Amino acid sequence: MSPHISNYRLSLLLAPAFLGTLFTLTSCAGSGHDPAEKYILVADNTKISYWQAAAQGLGHATAELKVKMEVLGPDGHDPQAEHDAFKHAVAEKPAGILISASDPNLLTPDINSALDQGIPVVTIDADAESSKRLFFIGTDNYNAGNVGGKLAAKLLSGKGNVVVFTLPGQSNLKDRLQGYQAAFAGTDIKISQVVDINGNSDVAFDSAKKLLDSKTKVDAFICLEAVSCPAVADVVNRAGMAGKLTVIAMDTDPATIEWINKGVISATIAQKPWTMAYYGTKLLADIHLHPPTPLGKDWSKSVYSPCPPLSIPARLWWIRARWRHFPSSLPAPTSKEKGRRSRRVCISLCAAFPSCWLSAHSLPSHRIRKAQKISG
Repeated sequence: MSPHISNYRLSLLLAPAFLGTLFTLTSCAGSGHDPAEKYILVADNTKISYWQAAAQGLGHATAELKVKMEVLGPDGHDPQAEHDAFKHAVAEKPAGILISASDPNLLTPDINSALDQGIPVVTIDADAESSKRLFFIGTDNYNAGNVGGKLAAKLLSGKGNVVVFTLPGQSNLKDRLQGYQAAFAGTDIKISQVVDINGNSDVAFDSAKKLLDSKTKVDAFICLEAVSCPAVADVVNRAGMAGKLTVIAMDTDPATIEWINKGVISATIAQKPWTMAYYGTKLLADIHLHPPTPLGKDWSKSVYSPCPPLSIPARLWWIRARWRHFPSSLPAPTSKEKGRRSRRVCISLCAAFPSCWLSAHSLPSHRIRKAQKISG
């Protein structure tokens, strides 16, 4: 069970009312927003497709609001450069900042300082939980890992050695790892190694190749972030292990989808970065017009907090699907791909729910029953 399960239940009670109020306010004519307002997204590794999708969500929201936007952060993995980008964002005095905290310890003092200066800050994707950020929008990462772990356990028949690729400093990836560990409890599956890729796909490639070349017993590779799995899948494919070794990925990088179609990656758990940034921007815009007083208060400690305590639901997709069940954000299939039969299953999960809720409109009823067996 997720350590935050009671908080997520509280989120479910507060979030619908909060969002209903928000969109009543922001959808009205004459919203009161100044065209000079700017909303900034700060992230690490901004050139990957995940953050490109988030930038599109930011752009869509700011276009609706008729205000400005900016994306700041390093092209690759560099927490210090992200920290510098956040300080630059604060210096611009924007109407609000979205931040994915690659190193929460490094960023927390500056997040608090921004709020003390009257700049609303919301975390998305990766939280800085000990900061005074107003709230976090993102996936229930413990639950995401737990779903991935249950699938891996099923594919491995409850036994085997697993190697995990991750970035140990990020809170969201720590939660995912804990979710996998909980899913493996009571099985004969052992996490034999955790590889820190340091945001570099070459590290993932070299580590996976070294393991397979050395004949180390590995039954599954699990990637907790988007960067590593295409490189890991490449190694598995070159070694002639496609279909013989389980590979669980994260997110919908185009290369990841390609390796799924080739039968090398077994499944991927994909988040909704577009939605995180879109809703985050709309919430920031409302807070800009109606800020809690004082803005710099740590509202997480108040029972009268005007801000949600944890996360607004983001949609989680676990993809092993027929093309017609893929989310619309993925590339359109060719006519040949549409006709290809497959045993894959698509499951829609609501990320803030303490247990995995299936979206009834995404699957026929007989496939929903099959999905429930896998995820439960």
